[in-house]
Amino acid sequence: MPLLTDEQVSRYWSDGWLAPIDVLTTGEASAILAALEEAETRYPEDLHGGHRNNAHLVLPFLADLALHPTILGCVASLVDRPAALLNSVLFIKDPGTTAYVSWHQDSTYMGFEGTDMVTAWLALTPSTSDNGCVAMAPATHLDGIRPHEDRYGPDNILTRGQHVSDFDPDTAVDVVLQPGQMSLHHPHLIHGSRPNGSSARRVGVAFQSYVGVDAHPERGEHHVLAVGDAPMDPAFLVVPRPKFEMTAEGRAVRASANAALSDVLYHDATERRSY
Repeated sequence: MPLLTDEQVSRYWSDGWLAPIDVLTTGEASAILAALEEAETRYPEDLHGGHRNNAHLVLPFLADLALHPTILGCVASLVDRPAALLNSVLFIKDPGTTAYVSWHQDSTYMGFEGTDMVTAWLALTPSTSDNGCVAMAPATHLDGIRPHEDRYGPDNILTRGQHVSDFDPDTAVDVVLQPGQMSLHHPHLIHGSRPNGSSARRVGVAFQSYVGVDAHPERGEHHVLAVGDAPMDPAFLVVPRPKFEMTAEGRAVRASANAALSDVLYHDATERRSY
């Protein structure tokens, strides 16, 4: 059942983003954060800074989070019959580091037709202006995809360091979230985030993106997690939901999904990084 009100849906389509939305209690968010940090300690080679895509394919608690009824209910208010989750990304900024996300639009390099998709960004720690929260540029989704340039850069978290040309960052609004709250944003919305200048770690997970039954790949291979019983394009490769943590099968599924994702994101790029 859709959980967003008519007013929230209207605001999303007007602004291109919506927040904050309560998903987890503070205690639930703390438990997931603890589980994630324990997994980082146990599996440092699987969850380091250059290997944070699609951890929901090897960590059952993240797969459960991706399929949380509140998230899926909100998605169903914005997407026509949600069918699949494309990917997930752990966005982690350690205190006092220079890591940032350049101003970009998600669907620039995703290899998809249409815009029947939405990204959910869920905070597991406070996400504030001081620690580099996501900033959204209202209504920029209404102009379609703008020209991007690949800047790369060692501190840029994005694969190609993709950056929207001729964008004024002063138009962006910081999206402050408390643990357990999420934001939703349109695939054409310009957004980014600044470095973490605080003394605390900032941790969030982006489910990027939930797509409807009419979403079709334009290029590449897409390994997706089904989010319901709705039919989907047979071009998608549906992957299993993990039952146990970091199994050999799960690692193989994730490796294949990440390799395919990398091929899509780096299409026609002049340089290819390890993430």
